[in-house]
Amino acid sequence: MTEQTTTPGATPTEDAVTPSPTDPLWVERNGTRTYTGFSARGARVEIGPASAGAVFTPGELLKVALAACAGMSSDRAFARRLGDDYQTTIRVEDPKDMAEDRYPVLTEKFEIDLSALDDEDRAKLLTIAQRSIDKACTVGRTLKAGARIPDAQFNQPEG
Repeated sequence: MTEQTTTPGATPTEDAVTPSPTDPLWVERNGTRTYTGFSARGARVEIGPASAGAVFTPGELLKVALAACAGMSSDRAFARRLGDDYQTTIRVEDPKDMAEDRYPVLTEKFEIDLSALDDEDRAKLLTIAQRSIDKACTVGRTLKAGARIPDAQFNQPEG
């Protein structure tokens, strides 16, 4: 998550964004339109078009990131009320707008058993869970804020 800091005397557009510490992330090309994504912690994910088989498309990774972020952000609220062993599946199934080549809506849909709770406790828990997601889900907050994406930088190796 990033924090916004304001430089004294700066206009709102000159406000600095202080990035949080992050581990390096990168992708390496494997073949035609296929890549492997890496983190410095040793995680890896295969990326490519759906026709490449057992890979995630970039759009699928976006949806999975949003679902996982919502789950992680609401986990404590649900575990506190339902127990540490509660089960949930979170789906993001909204369709792509093919004409615009983008996802106009991304809806997190929790499949979770709340039948042990009465209506009042269920409503209270869902409110707390949504507040937790709104406060702590970096992916959702980034998408809702409309993150600025500068043009790609193309660096050539020296030599």
